[in-house]
Amino acid sequence: MQLLDFMDWVVIGLYFAILFGMALWVMRQKTENTEDYFLAGRNVGWFVVGSSIFASNIGSEHVVGLAGTGAAGKFPLIIYELHAWIVLILGWVFLPFYMRSGVFTMPEFLERRFDSRSRAILSVVSLVGYVLTKVSVTIYAGGIVVSSLLGIEFWTGALATVILTGIYTVLGGMRAVVYTEAMQTVVLVGGAATLTFLGLDAAGGWHGLREQLGPAFFNMWRPYDDPEFPWPSLFVTSSIVGVWYWCTDQYIVQRALAARNLTEGRRGTIFGAFLKLLPVFLFLIPGVVALALKEKGVLQWERSDEAFATLMATILPSGLRGLVAAGLLAALMSSLASVFNSCSTLFTIDIYKKKYPHASERQLVQVGRLATIAVVGAGIIWIPIMSNISGVLYEYLQSIQTYLSPPVAVVFLLGIFLPRVNRQGAFATLIAGFTLAAVRIFLEIYAKSGLLAEGSLLHTFGSINFLHFGVLSLVFCLATAILVSLWYPAPPPSQLEGLTFAQRSKEAAVAHPGYTWIDIAASVMIIILVAFVMVYFSA
Repeated sequence: MQLLDFMDWVVIGLYFAILFGMALWVMRQKTENTEDYFLAGRNVGWFVVGSSIFASNIGSEHVVGLAGTGAAGKFPLIIYELHAWIVLILGWVFLPFYMRSGVFTMPEFLERRFDSRSRAILSVVSLVGYVLTKVSVTIYAGGIVVSSLLGIEFWTGALATVILTGIYTVLGGMRAVVYTEAMQTVVLVGGAATLTFLGLDAAGGWHGLREQLGPAFFNMWRPYDDPEFPWPSLFVTSSIVGVWYWCTDQYIVQRALAARNLTEGRRGTIFGAFLKLLPVFLFLIPGVVALALKEKGVLQWERSDEAFATLMATILPSGLRGLVAAGLLAALMSSLASVFNSCSTLFTIDIYKKKYPHASERQLVQVGRLATIAVVGAGIIWIPIMSNISGVLYEYLQSIQTYLSPPVAVVFLLGIFLPRVNRQGAFATLIAGFTLAAVRIFLEIYAKSGLLAEGSLLHTFGSINFLHFGVLSLVFCLATAILVSLWYPAPPPSQLEGLTFAQRSKEAAVAHPGYTWIDIAASVMIIILVAFVMVYFSA
């Protein structure tokens, strides 16, 4: 395997120079009030919104993990990459309510719809979840890239990337994050597309790849009794995870909230949905190519999560290796910047401002910067822990998200569509859903360690397929929300004004719709493309 040469380092150096030049320019803009620091002044256009949504989603853990999924033959997991149709739901269904309410955070919206208890629970769980999953998993994947491609020791490369990203996130806030992510999207897509094209050429083209691995390898729909990926549970669970991630998670929604108006925000989500169609071809297929080349003896790697970096370092010529390496570094930095900024926003707006409501704008910005530094520190602490992760990274990430997503998705969906759901129902659902998730994680650890007797109720619950668990958790959360809400009085109409479909404000009903036939046509085309891919990758 060839490591980077002089030309590659020149390309990487040029990338960093442009990146930090852009970040420096953004830092000189006004960042002394909360709206500017946390939401870029709510003045971002659709291209930057869509690019930022995509770049936030496609971190190095996504690139490395998705390629590892392809290399490990876990093709059904590509359904998580066909969530472009759910990104559209954010723009067409959820975003109008978020923007009309003027909220900064998703927990803040829950307080508007329900009460402060729901806001507090979601804030704390989101912060802990970000540090334990998004920050740590991104750093781990970045460490794989650094160690297998750049020839730098794991700790050194991961530490340097975290600190560099933290600097411009702390100083520039949301504005620095979204504009640098727009550039990083171009670099990442260009580099990955180059690798995919050259990789397919080395493997004998798409036809040669399918012929070598067999058509069954590319089937994403396995039988309902498949032990790993039963298709009914796969579809239901992946959809509920998608609604949680794309429509209710601060990490993603904050990008759309930064738009200058609803029209730009909705178009940004449509553009982001188009970009979301790319990962299957740009990141998963290189992993499949790496597997085919390994079977031919061209590549050598031990763990499937090393497939992308090994393919990149082996088949790309000088200069192009540097471009793709820059793309991977862009993915790592964009994801870290996004989660740093989202954690900062959650802590400052939902915890600090709640406790100190009279804090000045300048104080809140300073607290936001300190919160970002704290998250950077927590990420650094988690580096050695995450280096011990085993298995396929992408599958690990999806299983953790499956445990956390049902209660949040249910509360937001029912909160908007069912006015009868009240604050008691929402609070009970969040408490019960997160408790169920914690019990599952605890029992899963014990089941895998052999401390539970096989066949026992606890062992069965801890070892049941994570996709089946997602369906069970969804049903449990739906039942909890509805039954508890029916036990208590319905919320007064004044509390629901503008926050549910049945209680939209009169102003919203007569306002300009904020879209054109082009937006509708683009959305329909995305849905058709998603359906085509689902049909194509079937037996």
